[in-house]
Amino acid sequence: MSQQRRALGQAGEQAAEIFLRQKGYKILGRNVRTRRGEIDLIASIGETLVFVEVRTRSSGRHGTAAESITWRKQQKLRELAMDYLQSSAGFVPAFRFDVIAIQGQGMSGIDMEASIEHIEHAF
Repeated sequence: MSQQRRALGQAGEQAAEIFLRQKGYKILGRNVRTRRGEIDLIASIGETLVFVEVRTRSSGRHGTAAESITWRKQQKLRELAMDYLQSSAGFVPAFRFDVIAIQGQGMSGIDMEASIEHIEHAF
């Protein structure tokens, strides 16, 4: 992955974290590693644990950020969530998968033209 794409992804994750905090979510982890990969954000709202996939696109040339989450990626996220749940000691009454899709994110942070879409229960 190029440095430019990595910077874009990190800026998007930071923007998503701020966005979720402003909506009342508690951020439990960012870039959480499991034995099979990495979960962008893990948050909670009320009694619900939320696994968040953050997708950032600087333009719409290759489709929207939300459209980039394929069935295969969804399966991978389910596996990562299961790894996380199996390794956590606490009881989790409910969990879900959300997507934060950021379109128009600049390389140096949030552009004024950027849009942030929060898709709850995305899959």
